[in-house]
Amino acid sequence: MVSKDNNIHPTFDKILKREDKEELLNQHSIVIWITGLSGSGKTTIAEGLEQELHKRGYLTKLLDGDNVRTGINNNLKFSEEDRKENIRRIAEISKLFMMGGVILINCFISPTKEIRDQAKEIVGPKDFFEIFVNTPLEVCEERDEKGLYAKARAGLIKNFTGIDSPYENPENPDVEIRTTEISIDESVKRILDSLIPRIEF
Repeated sequence: MVSKDNNIHPTFDKILKREDKEELLNQHSIVIWITGLSGSGKTTIAEGLEQELHKRGYLTKLLDGDNVRTGINNNLKFSEEDRKENIRRIAEISKLFMMGGVILINCFISPTKEIRDQAKEIVGPKDFFEIFVNTPLEVCEERDEKGLYAKARAGLIKNFTGIDSPYENPENPDVEIRTTEISIDESVKRILDSLIPRIEF
């Protein structure tokens, strides 16, 4: 439908802004980025965090490898370039949700500083809340419920982070969680203590 001034599309100043959505939802949107080795406890912590935020009346969306790699990113493998593209797409999707007022909880290995910086640049530094789940490799291997580390050690999986592909620890995360020292409930509480002031409306 053509408008009176012969423009095909309506002017962008008529589109509701992020602030309008945040006011409706009574929350400040943000992208929570949980990084750590496979088996470190990222998803378990993310699930606990989402449940607690939901109880408090916050609208969230949780993204992880299971619901991204099987869908929009199912054409990507685990080469360095594909890892970068995987994170780029996730960051762009996260930004769209965030602009709609939603709180994103992302749990992805995102193993290098370069990849995480790419995500932070797309989302915007002030809206990027980084959590480092710092679990030693040997502990992650002991928890290896899917047998991924064993397959990587046997050479059946290539470019596996922590085995034949590096993981670079974040230097200044907003929150660092050591799962060998505190429980999941304590981990979630520690995150909330830092997060709530950022998302309260």
